[in-house]
Amino acid sequence: MIEVTLLGTGSPIPDANRAGPSTLVRAGGQTFLIDCGRGVQQRLTGAGTGANALTALLLTHLHSDHIADLGDVIITRWVSTFTPDPAPLPIIGPPGTAEVVENTLKAFGFDIGYRIAHHADLNSPPPVEVFEYTDGPVWDRDGVQIRVAPTDHRPVAPTIGFRIEHAGASVVLAGDTVPCESLDALASGAGALVHTVIRKDLIDAMPMQRIRDICDYHSSVEQAAETATRAGVGILILTHYVPAIAPGAEDEWRALAATAFDRQIEVGDDLHRVEVHPGVCAKPAGS
Repeated sequence: MIEVTLLGTGSPIPDANRAGPSTLVRAGGQTFLIDCGRGVQQRLTGAGTGANALTALLLTHLHSDHIADLGDVIITRWVSTFTPDPAPLPIIGPPGTAEVVENTLKAFGFDIGYRIAHHADLNSPPPVEVFEYTDGPVWDRDGVQIRVAPTDHRPVAPTIGFRIEHAGASVVLAGDTVPCESLDALASGAGALVHTVIRKDLIDAMPMQRIRDICDYHSSVEQAAETATRAGVGILILTHYVPAIAPGAEDEWRALAATAFDRQIEVGDDLHRVEVHPGVCAKPAGS
């Protein structure tokens, strides 16, 4: 079984009730954080875990809303890990990730120096290992396999989606993208697809062109559902709602997805959990 927790279902627009884009995946005793939008640390705590328990951090792309708390995750993992010689945090993302991590550590350079000077058991900067990929396998440890494929979020490029597999269960995390063949192939036959979505009908009605521009490179609810149908996935999990879902409007979003996808559709707030089982045995957590 793979457990998916929507840590942050928000967008670049600050929301009092939704953290920035981030998803937690637990599989085979390993814990993966996919993207790290604002407020991710609080949501990790709400999910019963923390930065020091992460097996790896996976980044779909380098838009600010998806990496806003990168420094916080790295520093918090460092200062809250008390075992001697802790293993580096693997960070897997598209090309450009290494530069972003390097510059993030530079930005926190004063803080890192202060902590090393203050704590005798902290004698080196936060240990990280950065791996950059655009396609192919990226992880194979203790029965958990992960591979990536390109997505289409241009002019943001390159961007990637992740497919996590364990013991016959599989979950694909699309990140921000418009429909594309490479995502269809990555998601083919997966137990669940976690897909960011926008309501183009609501966005198009807004007067600000800068807001309407986001329709160019995000999937609508219906397009995400069409991707799920083409790929033959078992569960469609919607997240990163733009605009934020109005109270009581969840069924409206679900109905839009149901026009193109006739299987299980999950629409939830932060900390919504879904269990993904092998084959067709997929159900929401706790059901």
